[in-house]
Amino acid sequence: MSLTSLHPAPAVLRPRQNADLGARLATSAAAVDGVHLTTADIVDWLAERGRAHTFQVDRIPFAALDGWSFEPDTGNLRHRTGRFFTVEGLHVKQEGEPLGDGPAAAWHQPIIVQPEVGILGILAKEFDGVLHFLMQAKMEPGNPNLLQLSPTVQATRSNYTGAHRGAAVRYLEHFRGPLRGRVLADSLQSEHGSWFYRKSNRNMVVEATGDIPPHEDFRWMTLGQINALLHHDNAVNMDSRTVLSCLPPAGGPLPHAVLGDTELLSWITGERSRHHVRARRVPLAGLPGWTTDEHAISHDAQRYFQVIAVAVRAGNREVSGWTQPLIAPVGLSVAAFLRRKFGGVPHLLVHARVEGGFLDTVELGPTVQCTPGNHAHLAPEQRPRFLDAVLDAPAEAVRYEAVHAEEGGRFYHAEARYLIVDADEDTAPADPPPGYAWVTPGQLSALARHGHYLNVQARTLLACLNALPEAR
Repeated sequence: MSLTSLHPAPAVLRPRQNADLGARLATSAAAVDGVHLTTADIVDWLAERGRAHTFQVDRIPFAALDGWSFEPDTGNLRHRTGRFFTVEGLHVKQEGEPLGDGPAAAWHQPIIVQPEVGILGILAKEFDGVLHFLMQAKMEPGNPNLLQLSPTVQATRSNYTGAHRGAAVRYLEHFRGPLRGRVLADSLQSEHGSWFYRKSNRNMVVEATGDIPPHEDFRWMTLGQINALLHHDNAVNMDSRTVLSCLPPAGGPLPHAVLGDTELLSWITGERSRHHVRARRVPLAGLPGWTTDEHAISHDAQRYFQVIAVAVRAGNREVSGWTQPLIAPVGLSVAAFLRRKFGGVPHLLVHARVEGGFLDTVELGPTVQCTPGNHAHLAPEQRPRFLDAVLDAPAEAVRYEAVHAEEGGRFYHAEARYLIVDADEDTAPADPPPGYAWVTPGQLSALARHGHYLNVQARTLLACLNALPEAR
C-alpha cells in the first residue's frame, strides 16, 4: 500500500504526470532568478509595496470593537452578522491512555470557532520552460512586519462571498468554477489545533492557461526564489508555506524508510485509537482559569495566550478599515525537527500530537512544538521531550533556522523559531519513545497531499526542508 493511495485523488494528475511535475518542480527550485524578477528584485518589491500603502494596527479595548460584542447569555465574542468567526470557550479532556508528552489531562481555554472552509491557492504558470508561481504582497493585521508574501488567493468563505462588503477577491475564478486550470495540488488541511476549533482550509496549486497579467501587488516567481525567501525571517507567510508543502517532492523516487508506508499508516491509526480526547465548546463567560478585563482575556498564570482587540487600516485590502479580535501568544514558540540518517537516508522524528481543536484527535507534528516560557517553571524531567536537545544543539548541527509568523489574520505577533537540527543516538535514539516515529521527508510529502495528517507547524517545516540545498 502506498501513501499516495490513502484516498481517491481528485481528477488532477495521473502517476506519469506526477513524475513529470516532480521534474518541473525541481527545475523551478533550481532557478534562483525568474523570468521577470531576480530574488533581490523581489525583496525590493516587497519593501516598495509596504511603502505604497497605509498600514496601521492599534490595540483597542473590547468596547471599541465595531460590530463585535459579548453575547449576554454565553459571553462568547461574536460579530453582529453571525459571520466571520466567534471566540468561545473550550473544555478538553482526555479519556484514553495518558497523553504522556502532550498537554494536561484536562483544561479550559478560549478558542476561535470558524466552521467555514477558506481557500488558500497559488496560481502557477510556465515561462521559458520554468514553472513560476503568482505570489501576493499581503498585509495581515497580526503580522509583526504587517506585509508578507502570501498565496495568490487567501480568502475565507465570508471574504469571497462578500460578507465584508468589500472588493472582489482577485484571481478567485482560477480556483473555483469553469475557469479553473489544471490542479497540481488540492487538499483540506487543518489550521492551528491549539487556537482553532476544527478549522480547515482548502490548499490548492492550480496551473493557469492563457495570459494572467499580475496586479501591482502580485508577482510571478520561481520555487527557487520562494525557497530563498524562506531563509528570511517573516518574509513568507504561513498560508504560503502550508500550500507549498502540499506539492509533491521535487525529483526522483522516494528512498527506503525505517517504517514502510503500511507500517507508518498503522502507527498513525494506533496513535489516534489510543488517544480518546473529548473537546466540548462551553461559554466563554466564567471560563475557569481565565480572566476578562476591558483590554484582554488572559490566563490567570499569564501563560499561553491572550484574546485582544485591534483596529486596522490597510490600503490594499478588500476592506480598507475594520476592527476584530485576535489571539496574542505569550512568548516566542519553537517548532523543530530532529533529523538523522538511517541506511544513508535522512529521516525526521515526528510526534503524534494531541491538540484540542483537531478534527481527528492526532496529527503529526514536529519533534518539538512548544513555547519554552510556558514550561520554565517546571523541573527538567517535566519539560517537553527533546526541547533541551533542540535548544542546546551546537551551531554546526542546525541545518535550518528562521523565525516565521503564524496566521496573521487571526493571531497577533504569533512567531515561532523554526529549526531543523541534526541529531545522534544520544539526543534522538533510533528506537524513539512512544508517540514518536522516524519518517522520511518523502513520506511526509506524500501525507501532506491528503488532509489532516500533518499539522500546520510540520507543514511549515516541510516547506523549509524543501528549501535546503540538499533537497534539490
